[in-house]
Amino acid sequence: MKTWTSHQRNYRIEFVNRPGRKYSDARLATLVAELRATAATCFETLPDYQVMKGTREELSDKILAMAWRRDGRMAGFCSCVVLPVPGVGKVLHLGLTCVRPEDRGAGLTHLLTRRAVSGHLLRHRPLGKVWVSNCAAVLSSLGSVALHFQDVYPSPARNSSPSQTHRRIAAAINQHYRSKMFVPETATFDAESFIFRGSIKETVFAKEGDDSRFFHRQGSLNDYYRSLIDFERGDEVLQIGCASTVGAVKHLYRKRFSRSDIPLVQPQSTPEPLAVFLDEETFAMQSDSFAPPPVVAGSLPAYPYLGD
Repeated sequence: MKTWTSHQRNYRIEFVNRPGRKYSDARLATLVAELRATAATCFETLPDYQVMKGTREELSDKILAMAWRRDGRMAGFCSCVVLPVPGVGKVLHLGLTCVRPEDRGAGLTHLLTRRAVSGHLLRHRPLGKVWVSNCAAVLSSLGSVALHFQDVYPSPARNSSPSQTHRRIAAAINQHYRSKMFVPETATFDAESFIFRGSIKETVFAKEGDDSRFFHRQGSLNDYYRSLIDFERGDEVLQIGCASTVGAVKHLYRKRFSRSDIPLVQPQSTPEPLAVFLDEETFAMQSDSFAPPPVVAGSLPAYPYLGD
């Protein structure tokens, strides 16, 4: 199990890889209590799902990114799920993100998601790509995945049918991993449109199509995904795409770095990334070959460190 921490935006950001495999019973119980307390601020009724189940088994396939306040309270978390898919490898399901109401507006949702994804990328496929999935009826979530990942289906940017890999991942999720996404057996799956029909009707995840609180900032993305979903029936979209570290580095080189204090080699012929999920702090760690950060008394590391 690997962990790292960093400081950003007045929060300590912690990455934990599969805590159920290594944490002691006491440490796991403390973590679960913090996760449940944070999630309880986001749901009227806490669902018996994901990290809220609190079992060692349930925490053994989770990739966690957590934001901690200076007072020691958890402000939010992103809990991704590792899904083994034959013929594809480990697919990262983006899972569940919860942020306390008083900490919203600090960009924690995106920050925690990119910490979880970039940490998993750098560990398992630093020069390759990782397939990801997302299952949601929240228009802002669907739009963000369409914008910030590559080769996403369904997406307005992809006019072609899903590839064999897209179909293989979707079929594996439909057959084996519904419970990881709170999708009941009564829901039907459309293997062409990648829609779960009636998966969240009368649940805490149900949404209304005209609730602007959950709109994406780009109206065209709202229109596209709203056209796929029957909100009254309780539909959800299953998105399949991928994330690439090399593509993200190319994007950072072109868009974000104008200084020369971090050595960069611009990739040639890499796919256009949607690189919000690999930020400057994580890239500094990668370009330093995972060397330990300088330790200053009374401070946290300047960038995350995966450790041995």
